[in-house]
Amino acid sequence: MATILNTDCDLLTLPFSAATDFLDLADICDRFAETLIECDDDDIYKMALLGRLSACLALLTPTLNDPIPPHLIDRLTVETLPAPQQFFEPDPELLCEYSQTLTQVLCQQTLQPETEKTLRGLLCELVWMFAADMKAPRWEVEKVAH
Repeated sequence: MATILNTDCDLLTLPFSAATDFLDLADICDRFAETLIECDDDDIYKMALLGRLSACLALLTPTLNDPIPPHLIDRLTVETLPAPQQFFEPDPELLCEYSQTLTQVLCQQTLQPETEKTLRGLLCELVWMFAADMKAPRWEVEKVAH
């Protein structure tokens, strides 16, 4: 059962579970990171976002090497695959682990404000990279020769 993303839904109550498609979980991670990077003043909200992001990453971690479910193949198939653009190329497992570790460090609330802001920015960049990799097309449409 896939979770339908409602853009008006409060991120803290957005439902997701182990049954949520990995593409939807990647979208949810994107949304958490986007909101987290803009959240400077509300420490309680930041902590709640970090907790939700951590939970979402924890759900994704054990599924990273699973086969793509057949019902998602069309969403990952395009006419032409995009050219790779990353220079930093850790595999998805490592990106997820980096993101999870930074989330845990930020949850400890023991950092100086500027260090916390910098690490939060790094976390968001890693989550965006991870989510983009998860949602990236993997196949090209078969071209029929005439």
